[in-house]
Amino acid sequence: MWLGGASREGQFNKLSQLGGTLPAPLFLFLAGVSSALLTDKLRQKGMGADEIARKTILRGGEVFLLALLFRLQEFFLGLPHAPWTDLLRVDILNVIGLSLVMTGLACRIAAVGGTQDVRRMRKKSIGIAVAMAAAIAVATPPLWTTWQPHWRAWWLESYINGVHTFGTPQPWLFPLFPWSAFAFAGLAIGFLLQSEWACRKETVAMILAGVGGVALIALAIWLDARTFQLYAVYDFWHTSPNFFFVRTGIVMIILFAGYAWCRWGAGQWGFSPLIELGKSSLLVYWVHIEFVYGGFSMLPKRGVGIAAATGGLLAIFTAMTMLAVLRRRFQGRASGILAFFRRTVRA
Repeated sequence: MWLGGASREGQFNKLSQLGGTLPAPLFLFLAGVSSALLTDKLRQKGMGADEIARKTILRGGEVFLLALLFRLQEFFLGLPHAPWTDLLRVDILNVIGLSLVMTGLACRIAAVGGTQDVRRMRKKSIGIAVAMAAAIAVATPPLWTTWQPHWRAWWLESYINGVHTFGTPQPWLFPLFPWSAFAFAGLAIGFLLQSEWACRKETVAMILAGVGGVALIALAIWLDARTFQLYAVYDFWHTSPNFFFVRTGIVMIILFAGYAWCRWGAGQWGFSPLIELGKSSLLVYWVHIEFVYGGFSMLPKRGVGIAAATGGLLAIFTAMTMLAVLRRRFQGRASGILAFFRRTVRA
């Protein structure tokens, strides 16, 4: 975003763009994990399947509404140059919200039959999540090429393949295909990590998750090297199921790295910027967008070299960490003030 001139043509920029494809899969993957953790916890408490689904679906709807508000904010900040069609652009928050709704429905389907056996529902949820992730990944290439649903209004089709107003899918948007597949992958991993064995052998389970990520990457590379092609149009970097497997594998490795950071690394020091950012991820996302991509960009877009862009990256990371810390402390004080007033009123 900030690099300009010859710096945009070098190897450094290409590597940075490759790394830039990871935040969105991470967001969606962790949304799926959180959905699994919440669902499993509520099941263990004996809550009914309908009530659990309602909670998850409402949470997804809340995130989706926040996404629409974010688009409204971006539209007003972009006036007078922003076209009204930007209000209907499919961004990462949109797909996170809808993906949470979909995972809630999948978990409700897993509970069909009225069983109260948490382990059985967990296994069914894992099976459904894996099947959904695979189905979405496999269906993505034709939905972007030979099966494009042009009979839908552009703003509805955009949720399927990200055409927006351009008539052809745009790789910089976030339609349900393939992005929601990452949420279902996270849902499956989340339930796996909640199993009795994984809870007893936590470290082994996390190591196996990392090893599984490496294996998934190796499988994807092997499949990509085959001469047989399933699709009429094959685009490894945007729609291929193999690229989905690669990114899912990388996310699983990052999951293990995050566990190692918190279990043995700097996460044990008492303060971890990554943990702080994770606790305020939605706020950090909302604010940083304007200072990196929006009208309040910290640096000129496509106008600086590698050194200045690196400095800007460190500055935004530091600023967002401070924002997360302030938010958490303010939230704690606000809770204390509310508790004080409740005690006063009751007295």
